[in-house]
Amino acid sequence: MTLPRRPTLDEIVAARDRLRAWLPRTPLLRTDLGRPDQLIFLKLETLSPIGAFKIRPALNALLCRDADELRHGVSTISSGNMAYGMAWAARALGVPMAAYMYADAPRTKIDGVRRLGGDVRFVSHETWWRYIVGTERPDGAELLVNPVTDQAVLAGNGTIGLEIVEDLPDVDCVLTPYGGGSMTSGVASAVKAMRGQAKVFAVEDENAAPVTAALAAGRIVEIKTRPSFIKSIGGPSLVPGLWPLANQLIDGAIAVSLEQVTEAMRLLFSKAKIVAEGAGAASLAAALRSEHATGNVVCVISGGNIDAGAYAQVLAGAVPEA
Repeated sequence: MTLPRRPTLDEIVAARDRLRAWLPRTPLLRTDLGRPDQLIFLKLETLSPIGAFKIRPALNALLCRDADELRHGVSTISSGNMAYGMAWAARALGVPMAAYMYADAPRTKIDGVRRLGGDVRFVSHETWWRYIVGTERPDGAELLVNPVTDQAVLAGNGTIGLEIVEDLPDVDCVLTPYGGGSMTSGVASAVKAMRGQAKVFAVEDENAAPVTAALAAGRIVEIKTRPSFIKSIGGPSLVPGLWPLANQLIDGAIAVSLEQVTEAMRLLFSKAKIVAEGAGAASLAAALRSEHATGNVVCVISGGNIDAGAYAQVLAGAVPEA
């Protein structure tokens, strides 16, 4: 597998120009939380057509391919939002689509893929991970777009960072939820190219925080994870193909607790009427607790696709079960 490289600013601008005919620009919303040492801004990817940022990398990945590459359709590996985004993009372009997911992915994401005509193929967590890191490939004839290491995916994710700096040129700190790492790496590529002094941090669920562990050990390590209702960030390890790039770009990692995440979810709803899934609210949770989050702080609210029952528990003050 060819290792991904840092997308150039020109590539990210080209991706933005490619996507702008299809997708609305998401807003950057200032929210006043009365904190003296920081101004918090929310990059609302929840307002994309699928309610999550993954529509950007999915659509860019398809728009970068020619018709021959897509003659058998497209597939991807996803815990939810990438599958949802790819289903939207494939439907828009008239391309058959399949997603390799695990059965306990959020039902709202599984249903979203199917509503858009995607074929959901359930695999075990172990098989899913082998597909992600590239040690195995599914048997399907479709073009497989890796949601972490595909170069067009990284450039598509970079458009988030491009918009952040365009809208807030004096940004000091950007907080991004870290799953496979492609969003963090893409955002950081753009932010660092346009405002080199800005810091970019990976945000993790403390129940599965492989970036924190890797930074402490100086290498990728396997960690023990605890079950969590947050499905789209964290894991037992990092994607080896992407980590060298991500490690060059990030300024550190911040691990947040489930209690902090659910508090941030309730705050987003009460202050701004924003519905965020756990991973989407993790960046705000980090902004509220980290000493690194000072000055003009942007929290990427990556998605709002949470099952209604789980969200009702959060608004009632509870932490949903895994």
